[in-house]
Amino acid sequence: MPHAPNSFDVYHPKPLLIVISGPSGVGKDSVLKELKASQLPLKFVVTATTRPPRPEEVNGIDYFFLSMEEFQAMIDKQELLEYSLVYKDYKGIPKTQIRKAIDSGLDVVLRVDVQGAAKVRAICPEAILIFLTPASQEELFQRLRDRNSETPESLQIRLETAQQELERLSEFDYLVVNTHGRLRETVADIISIIRSEHLRVNPREVSL
Repeated sequence: MPHAPNSFDVYHPKPLLIVISGPSGVGKDSVLKELKASQLPLKFVVTATTRPPRPEEVNGIDYFFLSMEEFQAMIDKQELLEYSLVYKDYKGIPKTQIRKAIDSGLDVVLRVDVQGAAKVRAICPEAILIFLTPASQEELFQRLRDRNSETPESLQIRLETAQQELERLSEFDYLVVNTHGRLRETVADIISIIRSEHLRVNPREVSL
């Protein structure tokens, strides 16, 4: 009679590439901050951007804040997994951080916009795409207003863009509602997704 392997024989979780996306103002940064506080063995990739930092943001932690010339040099050297022009500023994901984390066996978490998520999926079909959405359009509008960094014109552009991004929901694997005041519930949902993915009989094989 053939030997039946036990769970210790077969359970060798593979590192995951987790993409957290959604419209501007949905709370992606707050979700990542809370997810970091969970102290799970995750590698959080820092996005490079040409936009100026907000008062509370720290270079190298929240983003790598680069000049247009520095960002263009990374494009020319093909050092970015993906990049896009968003609201007149560039954003992109450096490749080296991802490869080092995956090689060390860590799950990798990316924070990208909806355009970027589609590009990551094209390059790495086994990436896990999570779409964050507010509970309502009114809630998203209020979050953007509370930033106090938007002109009426830019606010309208962001709301119109958010509506267009919602129409691409079918490109994602999971939908997580980030309701105002329920951040811990949002992060708990994301952690449940990660744990469930690690229990797949046929695990995702990430390669870049």
